[in-house]
Amino acid sequence: MTETEIFAEPYGRVLVDEAVPCVFIQWLGFANRTEFIALQETALRYLEDHATQARPWGMVADVRRMGAIPTEAQLWLVHEFNPRARAAGLREVSVVPAEGVFGQLATQRYIRESEQEGKEAAIRTVLYPTLEAAFEGARQALAADKWPIE
Repeated sequence: MTETEIFAEPYGRVLVDEAVPCVFIQWLGFANRTEFIALQETALRYLEDHATQARPWGMVADVRRMGAIPTEAQLWLVHEFNPRARAAGLREVSVVPAEGVFGQLATQRYIRESEQEGKEAAIRTVLYPTLEAAFEGARQALAADKWPIE
């Protein structure tokens, strides 16, 4: 992996891997609403600025150390982030799941609420046991053309 860091705070960081290509989000701990949205917004803007129909980008999220997600941030993720990410061509996020119960519950809630939004707004979440497997899953999904811009 050849990653370039574009955002770093004590609670998380955003990197990009041109070789996949994907945006890589790594949570390092709990983030309040403002911090959560700032990190996710950085990843989303990069995706919007770089993904094209000819070269779609993926997203890998390492949420092993993520804590609970504040309700307002969870709503933003489903109702703001998802539609914009989908418009940029993202159809699937490769996730290494949280180790703690609060992070696990937050991920489960995100998956459930995203699925309830309907096919037009849904972004599939695929869970992987390791970071290496998540990156490989993102590569395979892109190679299989699972993320075309419709």
